[in-house]
Amino acid sequence: MPISLDRTERRILEALQQDGRLSNVELAQAVGLSESPCLRRVRGLESEGVIAGYSARVSQRSLGLQVTAFVQVQLEKHDDQKTKAFLEQVAQEQHIIECHAMSGAYDYLLKVVAQSMDHFSEIAMQGILRFPGVKGIESSFSLLTIKHPSPLPIEN
Repeated sequence: MPISLDRTERRILEALQQDGRLSNVELAQAVGLSESPCLRRVRGLESEGVIAGYSARVSQRSLGLQVTAFVQVQLEKHDDQKTKAFLEQVAQEQHIIECHAMSGAYDYLLKVVAQSMDHFSEIAMQGILRFPGVKGIESSFSLLTIKHPSPLPIEN
């Protein structure tokens, strides 16, 4: 169930999504609060789980990860043990950066980053296809990122 946010909390979230490195002083100025109430609001949003964490956006290409693939995974059957083992393997593979359970023709959608097509082939053939319960995979490759991960819309 969505949490009810007031105008100030929405402004805090919008500001932090734009720049998570804002100091409390800068954030307080940006949202029109004094420092102590601003800090209390931020800590409240953190404790409620609205602010899930802070991170830096790192350039994928600067790390030599030139390939982005979206891998559709179909499982053999929906056996709880095999599904759990599959998800454990997904969690352990550092090149799988997102995993979504899906409705429709396939069971999971993975976002995979790799250094090259050869590297992706190794991840797919020696890794994902050998994960427990995998019946088959179908991969599509990103040619160009049009929109990078962006701030969530803050509505209320």
